[in-house]
Amino acid sequence: MKTILIIEDEPEMRRNLATILRLEQYNTLTAENGRAGIEILKEQIPDIILCDVMMPELDGYGVLKEVRALPATEATPFIFLTAKGEKPDIRAGMNLGADDYLTKPVAKSDLLTAIKTRLERARQAAVPEFKPDFSSPKILEEGFGLTPRVAETLLWLSQGKTNGEIAIILGISEATVKKHVLEIFSKLEVETRTAACLKAVEVLSGGL
Repeated sequence: MKTILIIEDEPEMRRNLATILRLEQYNTLTAENGRAGIEILKEQIPDIILCDVMMPELDGYGVLKEVRALPATEATPFIFLTAKGEKPDIRAGMNLGADDYLTKPVAKSDLLTAIKTRLERARQAAVPEFKPDFSSPKILEEGFGLTPRVAETLLWLSQGKTNGEIAIILGISEATVKKHVLEIFSKLEVETRTAACLKAVEVLSGGL
Protein backbone atom coordinates (compact mmCIF):
# COMPACT_ATOMS: atom_id res chain seq x y z
CA MET A 1 0.00 0.00 0.00
CA LYS A 2 1.43 3.36 -1.08
CA THR A 3 1.72 6.11 1.52
CA ILE A 4 0.78 9.71 0.72
CA LEU A 5 1.67 12.69 2.92
CA ILE A 6 -0.91 15.50 2.80
CA ILE A 7 0.34 18.89 4.00
CA GLU A 8 -2.65 21.24 4.08
CA ASP A 9 -3.61 23.91 6.62
CA GLU A 10 -7.35 23.90 5.81
CA PRO A 11 -8.88 21.19 8.05
CA GLU A 12 -11.82 20.39 5.77
CA MET A 13 -9.65 20.15 2.66
CA ARG A 14 -7.16 17.99 4.55
CA ARG A 15 -9.90 15.62 5.73
CA ASN A 16 -11.51 15.41 2.28
CA LEU A 17 -8.25 14.56 0.56
CA ALA A 18 -7.40 11.93 3.17
CA THR A 19 -10.86 10.35 2.88
CA ILE A 20 -10.70 10.15 -0.91
CA LEU A 21 -7.26 8.55 -0.83
CA ARG A 22 -8.10 6.06 1.91
CA LEU A 23 -11.11 4.89 -0.09
CA GLU A 24 -8.71 4.26 -2.97
CA GLN A 25 -6.59 2.05 -0.69
CA TYR A 26 -3.79 4.54 -0.05
CA ASN A 27 -2.24 4.96 3.39
CA THR A 28 -2.33 8.64 4.37
CA LEU A 29 -0.30 10.86 6.68
CA THR A 30 -1.56 14.39 7.38
CA ALA A 31 0.07 17.60 8.59
CA GLU A 32 -1.58 20.95 9.34
CA ASN A 33 1.38 23.06 8.17
CA GLY A 34 4.74 22.81 6.47
CA ARG A 35 6.80 22.51 9.62
CA ALA A 36 4.64 19.65 10.88
CA GLY A 37 5.02 17.98 7.51
CA ILE A 38 8.82 18.11 7.71
CA GLU A 39 8.68 16.58 11.19
CA ILE A 40 6.63 13.67 9.83
CA LEU A 41 9.22 13.13 7.09
CA LYS A 42 11.89 12.62 9.75
CA GLU A 43 9.92 9.61 11.01
CA GLN A 44 8.40 8.14 7.84
CA ILE A 45 9.14 8.56 4.13
CA PRO A 46 5.97 8.65 1.97
CA ASP A 47 5.73 7.52 -1.63
CA ILE A 48 4.34 10.91 -2.70
CA ILE A 49 3.72 14.33 -1.13
CA LEU A 50 0.70 16.60 -1.66
CA CYS A 51 1.47 20.07 -0.33
CA ASP A 52 -0.43 23.34 -0.16
CA VAL A 53 1.47 26.44 -1.29
CA MET A 54 0.22 29.09 1.15
CA MET A 55 0.56 27.93 4.78
CA PRO A 56 1.67 29.25 8.17
CA GLU A 57 4.92 28.14 9.85
CA LEU A 58 6.53 27.06 6.56
CA ASP A 59 4.98 27.56 3.13
CA GLY A 60 4.96 25.03 0.30
CA TYR A 61 8.08 26.43 -1.36
CA GLY A 62 9.98 26.09 1.92
CA VAL A 63 8.75 22.53 2.31
CA LEU A 64 9.84 21.64 -1.23
CA LYS A 65 13.33 23.05 -0.66
CA GLU A 66 13.76 20.97 2.50
CA VAL A 67 12.32 17.85 0.83
CA ARG A 68 14.74 18.13 -2.09
CA ALA A 69 17.67 18.77 0.28
CA LEU A 70 17.12 15.49 2.15
CA PRO A 71 18.77 12.44 0.50
CA ALA A 72 15.86 10.21 1.55
CA THR A 73 13.25 12.41 -0.16
CA GLU A 74 15.13 14.19 -2.94
CA ALA A 75 13.37 12.05 -5.56
CA THR A 76 9.99 11.72 -3.84
CA PRO A 77 7.16 12.87 -6.16
CA PHE A 78 5.87 16.27 -5.00
CA ILE A 79 2.55 17.78 -6.07
CA PHE A 80 1.59 21.34 -5.16
CA LEU A 81 -1.97 22.25 -4.17
CA THR A 82 -2.72 25.85 -5.07
CA ALA A 83 -5.84 27.95 -4.67
CA LYS A 84 -4.46 30.56 -7.04
CA GLY A 85 -3.51 28.71 -10.19
CA GLU A 86 -1.50 31.76 -11.23
CA LYS A 87 1.24 31.13 -13.76
CA PRO A 88 4.09 32.76 -11.78
CA ASP A 89 3.31 30.54 -8.77
CA ILE A 90 3.17 27.41 -10.91
CA ARG A 91 6.40 28.31 -12.69
CA ALA A 92 8.18 28.98 -9.40
CA GLY A 93 7.10 25.61 -8.02
CA MET A 94 8.16 23.68 -11.12
CA ASN A 95 11.55 25.39 -11.19
CA LEU A 96 12.11 24.43 -7.57
CA GLY A 97 11.54 20.78 -8.42
CA ALA A 98 7.81 20.16 -8.03
CA ASP A 99 6.49 17.35 -10.24
CA ASP A 100 2.97 18.66 -10.72
CA TYR A 101 0.33 21.04 -9.38
CA LEU A 102 -3.40 20.82 -8.76
CA THR A 103 -5.73 23.78 -8.37
CA LYS A 104 -8.11 23.69 -5.41
CA PRO A 105 -10.84 22.63 -5.12
CA VAL A 106 -9.36 19.46 -6.57
CA ALA A 107 -11.60 17.16 -8.63
CA LYS A 108 -11.32 13.54 -7.48
CA SER A 109 -10.48 12.29 -10.98
CA ASP A 110 -7.71 14.87 -11.42
CA LEU A 111 -6.27 14.03 -7.99
CA LEU A 112 -6.16 10.29 -8.60
CA THR A 113 -4.81 10.64 -12.13
CA ALA A 114 -1.99 12.93 -11.00
CA ILE A 115 -1.03 10.57 -8.18
CA LYS A 116 -1.09 7.45 -10.34
CA THR A 117 0.95 9.18 -13.05
CA ARG A 118 3.63 10.41 -10.67
CA LEU A 119 3.89 7.09 -8.84
CA GLU A 120 4.32 5.26 -12.15
CA ARG A 121 7.03 7.66 -13.30
CA ALA A 122 8.78 7.28 -9.95
CA ARG A 123 8.65 3.50 -10.38
CA GLN A 124 10.15 3.72 -13.87
CA ALA A 125 12.87 6.10 -12.70
CA ALA A 126 13.78 3.66 -9.93
CA VAL A 127 15.08 1.08 -12.41
CA PRO A 128 18.65 0.23 -11.29
CA GLU A 129 21.39 2.33 -12.89
CA PHE A 130 18.82 4.55 -14.60
CA LYS A 131 19.80 7.92 -13.19
CA PRO A 132 19.17 10.81 -15.58
CA ASP A 133 20.54 14.14 -14.39
CA PHE A 134 17.86 16.77 -14.97
CA SER A 135 19.79 19.58 -13.26
CA SER A 136 20.99 21.28 -16.47
CA PRO A 137 20.13 21.30 -20.19
CA LYS A 138 23.77 21.94 -21.12
CA ILE A 139 24.56 18.33 -22.05
CA LEU A 140 21.51 18.27 -24.36
CA GLU A 141 22.59 21.54 -25.94
CA GLU A 142 26.08 20.19 -26.64
CA GLY A 143 25.09 16.62 -27.47
CA PHE A 144 22.40 17.45 -30.03
CA GLY A 145 23.55 20.86 -31.25
CA LEU A 146 20.52 22.67 -29.82
CA THR A 147 20.13 26.30 -28.88
CA PRO A 148 19.91 26.93 -25.11
CA ARG A 149 16.13 27.53 -25.23
CA VAL A 150 15.42 24.44 -27.31
CA ALA A 151 17.64 22.39 -24.99
CA GLU A 152 15.63 23.68 -22.01
CA THR A 153 12.44 22.61 -23.78
CA LEU A 154 13.85 19.12 -24.34
CA LEU A 155 14.93 18.91 -20.69
CA TRP A 156 11.37 19.50 -19.50
CA LEU A 157 9.93 17.34 -22.29
CA SER A 158 12.08 14.44 -21.09
CA GLN A 159 10.50 14.83 -17.63
CA GLY A 160 7.03 14.28 -19.04
CA LYS A 161 5.85 17.89 -19.14
CA THR A 162 3.19 18.92 -21.65
CA ASN A 163 3.64 21.83 -24.05
CA GLY A 164 1.39 23.95 -21.84
CA GLU A 165 3.41 23.15 -18.73
CA ILE A 166 6.70 23.87 -20.50
CA ALA A 167 5.32 27.21 -21.69
CA ILE A 168 4.48 28.15 -18.10
CA ILE A 169 7.83 26.99 -16.71
CA LEU A 170 9.90 28.81 -19.35
CA GLY A 171 7.64 31.85 -19.55
CA ILE A 172 7.05 31.55 -23.29
CA SER A 173 4.02 30.96 -25.47
CA GLU A 174 2.73 27.46 -26.19
CA ALA A 175 3.15 28.20 -29.91
CA THR A 176 6.85 28.82 -29.31
CA VAL A 177 7.12 25.55 -27.41
CA LYS A 178 5.55 23.72 -30.37
CA LYS A 179 8.18 25.28 -32.68
CA HIS A 180 10.92 24.14 -30.32
CA VAL A 181 9.48 20.61 -30.23
CA LEU A 182 9.46 20.43 -34.03
CA GLU A 183 13.09 21.56 -34.06
CA ILE A 184 13.87 18.84 -31.50
CA PHE A 185 12.27 16.22 -33.75
CA SER A 186 14.39 17.44 -36.67
CA LYS A 187 17.67 17.59 -34.76
CA LEU A 188 17.19 14.22 -33.05
CA GLU A 189 15.78 12.65 -36.24
CA VAL A 190 12.68 11.32 -34.50
CA GLU A 191 8.95 11.63 -35.14
CA THR A 192 7.39 11.31 -31.68
CA ARG A 193 7.72 12.83 -28.21
CA THR A 194 8.39 9.38 -26.76
CA ALA A 195 11.33 8.81 -29.09
CA ALA A 196 12.73 12.25 -28.30
CA CYS A 197 12.38 11.59 -24.56
CA LEU A 198 14.19 8.26 -24.84
CA LYS A 199 17.12 9.84 -26.66
CA ALA A 200 17.29 12.73 -24.20
CA VAL A 201 17.14 10.48 -21.14
CA GLU A 202 19.91 8.30 -22.57
CA VAL A 203 22.15 11.35 -22.85
CA LEU A 204 21.12 12.67 -19.42
CA SER A 205 21.98 9.26 -17.97
CA GLY A 206 25.51 9.52 -19.36
CA GLY A 207 24.90 7.51 -22.48
CA LEU A 208 26.40 9.91 -24.99
